[in-house]
Amino acid sequence: MSSFSFDSWSQTQRTKFERSLRSVFSSHSESCIRTAIEYPLQTGGKRIRPLFVLAAAEAFGEYNTESALCSSLSIELIHTYSLVHDDLPCMDDDDLRRGKPTVHKQYGEAPALLVGDALLTEAFAVLSNSPHLKQTLPIISKAAGISGMIGGQSIDIGFEGAVTTLEDLTRLHVHKTGALIKASCLLGGIAAEASIRELMLLETYGNAVGLAFQLADDLLDEEEDKEENGPPSFVKLLGAEETRATALRYHAQALEICLSLPNPQALRALADFSVSRTY
Repeated sequence: MSSFSFDSWSQTQRTKFERSLRSVFSSHSESCIRTAIEYPLQTGGKRIRPLFVLAAAEAFGEYNTESALCSSLSIELIHTYSLVHDDLPCMDDDDLRRGKPTVHKQYGEAPALLVGDALLTEAFAVLSNSPHLKQTLPIISKAAGISGMIGGQSIDIGFEGAVTTLEDLTRLHVHKTGALIKASCLLGGIAAEASIRELMLLETYGNAVGLAFQLADDLLDEEEDKEENGPPSFVKLLGAEETRATALRYHAQALEICLSLPNPQALRALADFSVSRTY
């Protein structure tokens, strides 16, 4: 049996995905707003969430490729819209994203708001083509909304009060980061028509790996976040050593779930990547 290469698999999947992502707005007339909308989609990114969709679908062997593609595109469009809005002066006020000017720096604040709105709207237009729309729509809506990413961002900006405890910080990231990762895993399972039990396994995996991913993120951003006015961070609350240990505990939980799936190589590799990446 040939060994699984995560680098080879992810590169192949990203190449196919990028081709589809570039075509999302191709039917729209050339305009300033279309150029601005496509800008954050073209500045790189790991495409981790689409990879989770595809890995979860592959975990069961055969799957509906159209369903997986619609879900992958929708999730990435939602993720990108959130980054555009997060970068705005009224939120994180960032000048750079992936080494390039953020959308509001490149085009202005008002166009950046429209870019985010357009990406979010298009996410649901893309999803409408899914053969599993009835199952996927509630999952994506919940993950992107007040019970997911928006709720987490509300905590992150201090709107729900100061984040001072591990419980607060975990709740923040279960919503802000973890919700879309968990949804990605569930959407892959739906594309493969997984059973309710199998979807529950994917949900548990998504919860664990989503937190491991964020803990690793906080370790990578330790220097940047340590300022007094920096964002809430596991490293600030737990210290680097305990943050790393906690990430590895969640990683172990994710790997344990993989043992119950028929073809988990890609999911296992994504769990490994989530805690070992250097970017």
